[in-house]
Amino acid sequence: MDRDIRDGDDVLRLLDRLFPVDADRWTGGAGSQWWDAFYADRDRAVPFFVDKPDENLVDYLDRGLIAPGRALDIGCGAGRNSRYLAEAGYVVDAVDLSPAAIAWAREHAADARITYHQGDVFALPITGPYDLVYDSGCFHHLPPHRRVSYLALLDRVLAPGGHFGLTCFTEDEGSALSDADFYLRGGLEGGLGYSPESLRWIFSRLTEVELRRMREDTAHFGKDFLWTALFRRDQLP
Repeated sequence: MDRDIRDGDDVLRLLDRLFPVDADRWTGGAGSQWWDAFYADRDRAVPFFVDKPDENLVDYLDRGLIAPGRALDIGCGAGRNSRYLAEAGYVVDAVDLSPAAIAWAREHAADARITYHQGDVFALPITGPYDLVYDSGCFHHLPPHRRVSYLALLDRVLAPGGHFGLTCFTEDEGSALSDADFYLRGGLEGGLGYSPESLRWIFSRLTEVELRRMREDTAHFGKDFLWTALFRRDQLP
């Protein structure tokens, strides 16, 4: 007889176990195995395999919406956005669940301004504060209950006055199931779709700077199916 629920983290781990180990692209070791297989074929026709940063990230810097400092790149993949940020003057911690992705990222010329970390961003000893937290395609692969972990991470590591940038599936590209239905069906259907209203509600503790569709196909599977959002954490009183 198991009695292993004592705090919020125990509840989150219990909810993780409601999904079969091969049901999604994040839960447990199965998530890293799925992404390792995905990254194994480097000739795959995937926009984010191209060594080019997200157009919105370039745009933020070009317009002065963000400024170089310390950055956390969540779901860094082969490191294309991390390298761009480092070239722009950031010192970057880059995290990915997949050992294959991190190995690919490290094959590029070493840059002392980038430190790569393989593992679960919620479990790694990541310490802020960061002037920028950037996520290109990780958030929409998380089960709904892990938004709690995600927001807690932002609360912990995002500096006052810092920015959070996000690229994620629209409701046209990702699954439109309700949160409850993912648990009833036991899978995430390849990724969750979000509406602008849902993103604004989830990240309502931050101040919206911009939320729009991606203009170029530089991150995922089609520019019309991706939101790009930039939020700011206001200075503490």
